[in-house]
Amino acid sequence: MASLKDMRVRIASTKATQKITKAMQMVAASKLRRAQTAAEAARPYAEKMDAVISNIATAAAGAPGAPMLLAGTGKDQVHLLLVCTGERGLSGAFNSSIVRLARERALALISQGKEVKFFCVGRKGYEQLRRTFERQIVEHLDLRSVRQLGFVNAEDIARKVIARFVAGEFDVCTLFYSRFKSVIAQIPTAQQIIPLVVETPAANAGPSTSYEYEPEEDEILAGLLPRNLAVQIFRALLENNASFYGAQMSAMDNATRNAGDMIRKQTLIYNRTRQAQITKELIEIISGAEAM
Repeated sequence: MASLKDMRVRIASTKATQKITKAMQMVAASKLRRAQTAAEAARPYAEKMDAVISNIATAAAGAPGAPMLLAGTGKDQVHLLLVCTGERGLSGAFNSSIVRLARERALALISQGKEVKFFCVGRKGYEQLRRTFERQIVEHLDLRSVRQLGFVNAEDIARKVIARFVAGEFDVCTLFYSRFKSVIAQIPTAQQIIPLVVETPAANAGPSTSYEYEPEEDEILAGLLPRNLAVQIFRALLENNASFYGAQMSAMDNATRNAGDMIRKQTLIYNRTRQAQITKELIEIISGAEAM
C-alpha cells in the first residue's frame, strides 16, 4: 500500500492537472466564440458561391470547351484525399474522426482497384495517416505558424491542388473536414471538390430561371472555379477551427470533472489510511501502557 506521503503527492499532482485542464477549457471557450462566428459567417457565402457556379455549370456541363475543374479528366482512377485536421491534440475524437472517415474512403477505393493519394493539412492528421499510408502522402502542409486563418491560406492550398490536377496527378479530389454543429457535436464531412459536383434541379421544382451570361459560361467558370475551390477549402478550415475548440472545450471539461472525481476518491483513501494508522498507533500505546 502507498505511504501517506505518496498519497499526498498524488493528490497534489491531480489538483495541479485539474487546474491545467480547467484553464485550457476556459481558453478554448473564449476562442470558440470567435471561431464559431467566423465559421457561421462563411457558410452562406460558400453555399451561395456553390449555387451560382452550379447554375452556370449546368449550361456548360458536357460542352466541348468546359473547364477541367468542371468536366474532370474523364477518368476515375486516381483519387486525391485532401484531409484537413488540427495542429494540436487534447481535443477528444476531433482529429481521429476525420482521419477515420478518410481512411475508410481510402480503403474502399483501394479495394475497387483505385489509386489513392493524400494531401494532409494539419499535423495530427499527417501523423496518424503516415502510419498506414506514408508512401501515398504526396504533400503535407503545417499551419502551426499561422496565428489567424485567412483566405490566403486557403488560396495557397487551392493553388497546390490545382497545380497537381493540371499536371495530371489525379482525377478526383475529395475534401475531408469536421463541420461544426455544437460544442458536443462535430460532424466529419467528405466533399468532392474536383471535378465539381453539379446538383441537377428536382423534377418537381418547377420551371428554372433562365440567365444570359456575358462573357460566355466557359469564360466565367474559368475564373470562378478556382476561386470557388479556395472558398470551399477556406470554409472547411474555419469549420475545423470551430470544431477543434468545441471538441477541446468538451474534452477539457470532462478531464476536469474526472480529475475532481479522482481527487475525492484519493482524499477518501488518504483519510481512511491515516485514520487506520492513527488507530494502530493508539492501540500500540494502550497495549504498551497495559503491559507496564
